[in-house]
Amino acid sequence: MRMCWMRCVAVLSMALALTVAPLAKAQEKVIKIATQSPLSGGMASVGEGIKLGAQLAVDKFKGPLVKLGYKVEVVPFDDQGKPDVGVANAKNIIADPAILGVVGHYNSGVAIPSSEVYKEVNLAMVSPANTNPLITDRGYKDVFRVCGRDDVQGVVGSEFAFKTLKVKSVYIVHDKTTYGQSVAEFFKADAAKKGIKVLGFEGTEEKSNFDPILTPIKALNPDLIYYGGIYDGAAPLFKQARDKGIKAQFLGPDGLDSSDLVKIGGKAVVGMSYTTVAGPVNVYPAAKTFAEEYKAKYGKNPEPFGAQAYDSAAIIIKAIEAAAKSGMPTRDSVTAAIHNVKYSGVTGAVEFNKNGDPIKALYFVLQVVSDDPAKWGDNKVVERLLIAAPEPKM
Repeated sequence: MRMCWMRCVAVLSMALALTVAPLAKAQEKVIKIATQSPLSGGMASVGEGIKLGAQLAVDKFKGPLVKLGYKVEVVPFDDQGKPDVGVANAKNIIADPAILGVVGHYNSGVAIPSSEVYKEVNLAMVSPANTNPLITDRGYKDVFRVCGRDDVQGVVGSEFAFKTLKVKSVYIVHDKTTYGQSVAEFFKADAAKKGIKVLGFEGTEEKSNFDPILTPIKALNPDLIYYGGIYDGAAPLFKQARDKGIKAQFLGPDGLDSSDLVKIGGKAVVGMSYTTVAGPVNVYPAAKTFAEEYKAKYGKNPEPFGAQAYDSAAIIIKAIEAAAKSGMPTRDSVTAAIHNVKYSGVTGAVEFNKNGDPIKALYFVLQVVSDDPAKWGDNKVVERLLIAAPEPKM
């Protein structure tokens, strides 16, 4: 009888343990922050930098949330720089209730449709790199960016072309993306106002053979070729231009801001200029420690927008921490907390206007100084401008 009783107790104890174990697991408090950026394809170097910058910030700032009993994770998504992939990822992201914020994207053409999905559940997206005005001009309460805008960056570029490069004519090429065409149009409009003669404005998705475009460009002999788009299109265009004997100066926006520009373009792009809302980390006095920690952890220097991704993730973490003071943080409470943020980050002070733009943003003009990708961070700062965001339209 005693043996039977002991067996019953053992069976009951085992059953209780099996019941409690999944219950404890179910009650584990998990918070996730997603990243969306191209982790494969021609833009992977910058996309990987965005992911790693965000991861570094979460590792550094998650301590207070961990002390409150939360497990904090970064969940990376590869949007491949493609709108349909970004939207598909966004649907998976909003289906996971543990995800309380998104750091992303790199491409405005991916961010705009993806943010339509985030808006459905008021999930905060803090962008380190998206510069198209429509990112924030739609007035969505859950969309923010820590960087500047193309309607300002395009003017910064045309001002530089007119006043510093002193060009009289320009041929403009863009990559037909939402980002590339938009910044090219802003550049074109302001250049024309300043009296720069626009000899051509052409869109192409070409990434390898630019001969059909460069042949008429050579005949027109512009002072400047402006490329609106990403470095994987700009570098071969500029390289082939030099190979054809075209002597025009080269200029473009922050889509060119990657060490891969010189990896692909070589000596052809040395000496050219580009505008950017980011720039190498050495242009930010507060980013020295970030750069050291990044290299120590990942064994390489941060790519442009890595520091902005770090700040974007830090802002989300701080907002989650603020929301957690009133209980389990929710997407609504985190988004509301971001609107109230006043954050001093590695790329400067960030405070958002009602549309989610930084009240003031930095813009740079840099000159490529070497064809060595390892020296991309040594590019020369020609201009540094702190410019207020345009007045919100909504």
